[in-house]
Amino acid sequence: MPNARSTEYDAVIIGSGPNGLGAAVALAQKGWRVLVVEAGEAIGGGTRTKELTLQGFHHDVCSAVHPTAVASPFLRALKLEEHGLRWIHPEIPLAHPLDGGRAAVLHRSLDATAEGLGRDGRGYRRLFATLVKNADKLYGDIFTPPPMALPRHPLLMARFGMAAAMPVQLLARTIFKDDAARALLAGNGAHSVLPLTQMFTSAVAVMLQFSAHAVGWPVAAGGSQSIANALAAVLQKHGGEIVCGWPVKTMSELPKARAYLFDTSPRVMSRVAGEELPAGFRRRLEAFKHGPGIFKIDYALSGPVPWTNESCRKAGTVHVGGTLEEIAVSERDAFEGRHCEKPFILVAQQSVCDPSRAPDGKHTLWAYCHVPHGSTQDMEPRITAQIERFAPGFRDCILARHTMNCAQVEAYNMNCHGGDIVGGMVNLAQLLTRPVARLDPYSTPNPKVFICSASTPPAGGVHGMCGWNAAQSVMRRVKSGI
Repeated sequence: MPNARSTEYDAVIIGSGPNGLGAAVALAQKGWRVLVVEAGEAIGGGTRTKELTLQGFHHDVCSAVHPTAVASPFLRALKLEEHGLRWIHPEIPLAHPLDGGRAAVLHRSLDATAEGLGRDGRGYRRLFATLVKNADKLYGDIFTPPPMALPRHPLLMARFGMAAAMPVQLLARTIFKDDAARALLAGNGAHSVLPLTQMFTSAVAVMLQFSAHAVGWPVAAGGSQSIANALAAVLQKHGGEIVCGWPVKTMSELPKARAYLFDTSPRVMSRVAGEELPAGFRRRLEAFKHGPGIFKIDYALSGPVPWTNESCRKAGTVHVGGTLEEIAVSERDAFEGRHCEKPFILVAQQSVCDPSRAPDGKHTLWAYCHVPHGSTQDMEPRITAQIERFAPGFRDCILARHTMNCAQVEAYNMNCHGGDIVGGMVNLAQLLTRPVARLDPYSTPNPKVFICSASTPPAGGVHGMCGWNAAQSVMRRVKSGI
């Protein structure tokens, strides 16, 4: 909008990731006049899709598989399918290959998963059956943490919390006897980007696994950009405006508004807000800790990945890294500043279920591993070797590669400080104080300035709930003048 700088709004949102767009939609639905300002040439933040390798190969630049999106109470209520979004569920949500051609397989069916785990099937059912049965109740409480709302199902949350609070290594070894079930839990726990010996690393593992049974692990048809486009369509339906190509340097360049919401890292917020925030609060924002970064590769392939295990060929996501013990070493190394020789790799093969991602007969592959914060080490040979370990002949399928180290990830999206893609370390301290210790984590000492990014509860994932929660805070505090 050419006149956006001179127009007055109710709310201006800086950043158009899922949380920024989510906050904008939540406010616009209530009649607020909203402007979203995006530094890049396209909206989306972590939900962008580009031809990174060869023409006709559509790669998700950041997020790829979306269990938290289909679980999100807010996104589900928006009915994004009516605005062009289509979810595609792979035949198998996740496979975790092991040496010898074996694999632990996370099926949509809890029973099928348990049966595939042999003698660990009983323990698997005991851990997950109640959570799967009550998933909708759980999502409401998990995604809307105190102080926004007290748990509506405290006993159910306590059941989830007892497992979630444990270190992955302890939970896996307590409940399971064999390497397959332990590896499956460890691979999901590695999404926490913490050593698997730390408290609460089981939270993401348990939620991802029960979500596979409750809602699935789908991809967005055509690419993750479709999620951002659908959110933008909802926003514009309610009169919201979006301006791209506007890298905000200071708040003084923004139009007048009753509230400003930052879908950014705490450091970026501190820099842009400047003297609009007290110096002491800015220091606390800048002290917010970021963990390991990522080294990412997008492959254009001549055909499907030749996984030794048949289930891996049908899975939308493949966790490559071997046993619990191997994954634990990889995640500890990245956290402690070392580059693992055999890194744990998160792999998505969207083209297995979405043929629009590549030309006929061709495929895409999305892969990354965790590396020390700020690393510029080239991990391509190690990632390719790990995939080749479980898919002999993989190298022969590669037509082209596109790589991003931590510095390049941050250059692409300044919110990914040091290559950290999850919005900041989710250790015990920062789990309770994202981004700083306040009763209302979305507010600041300036009653007009708020933060709505993944650096706030409930943390990373394409769910929009950080934005929704922040919008509730805005409407409550701005209206009341708190």
